[in-house]
Amino acid sequence: MILFPAVDIKGGKCVRLKQGKAGEMTVFSDDPVQIALHWAGLGAEWLHVVDLDGAFEGEPVNFEIVKRICNRSGCPVQLGGGIRRLQTARRYFQAGVSRLIIGTMALEDKEGLAELCREFPGRIGVSLDADQGRLKSKGWVQDSGLTIDQVLPELERLGVAFLIYTDIDRDGMQSGVNLAGVKRVLENTALPVIAAGGVKTLEDIQRLFPLQKDGLAGVITGKAIYEKTLDFEQTLQWLESSKSH
Repeated sequence: MILFPAVDIKGGKCVRLKQGKAGEMTVFSDDPVQIALHWAGLGAEWLHVVDLDGAFEGEPVNFEIVKRICNRSGCPVQLGGGIRRLQTARRYFQAGVSRLIIGTMALEDKEGLAELCREFPGRIGVSLDADQGRLKSKGWVQDSGLTIDQVLPELERLGVAFLIYTDIDRDGMQSGVNLAGVKRVLENTALPVIAAGGVKTLEDIQRLFPLQKDGLAGVITGKAIYEKTLDFEQTLQWLESSKSH
C-alpha cells in the first residue's frame, strides 16, 4: 500500500482546503517545489499533486510548478486538476508527469476519457469525489447527479487504470476515514483504488491496511502530514515492516 503525500497548489502556493472549499484554505508553503522535495527526501514512493486552480478553471494554471516538481523530485508524480482535453494530457506527460487523474471529464465526456485511456494505457486514473455517495465535478462545486455505483462499470469498460475515492465530507477535516465507503467501492470494482479524505493518525492507515487484499492500492494524506498528526516517516516505516508479516 502506497502512502501518497499530497501537494495541492493554488495561487502558486502549497495549500490545503477543507472539504474542497476555496474559501476554507490553509497555506502551508509559498514553495510547492520545496515541499515536494521534502516528501521525496523522506522516502515518498509517489507524489500526489493537484492543480487546484486548474480544477476550478478547467485548464492548467500551475503547469510550470508541476513541471519543476517532476524534474527535480526524482519521484513519480500523479497529477489531477484541470485535465479536460487530450492536448493538456499530452503536455503534462511531456513535462514528466507519470500518470493523470481525471475528474470532471470522466463524468461529462466519456468519449474524451476513452481516447485518453487508448492513447495512454495504464496511466489514466479517475477521481471519484463523493459527497454522501453523490459525485461532484468542476472542483467539487457541481453535483453530477450520478452515484459511484452508476459510473464504475463504464469506467472499467473505457480502460481506466485506477480510481481515487475521496470522501468530500471528510477531506481536510481529519475526522477519520470512511471505511465503509472505501469498502463499498472496492466491492464494486476490480480496479485498484486509492483512498483519500479524513486521514488523521497512523491508526487510520492501520485500519485501511487490511483492505489491500481487496484492491486498496494506496492512501493519500495531506493535512495530517502538514499538521503532523500523522508522522510521514514513521508511517512509511510501519508500512514497510507490515509488508513482511
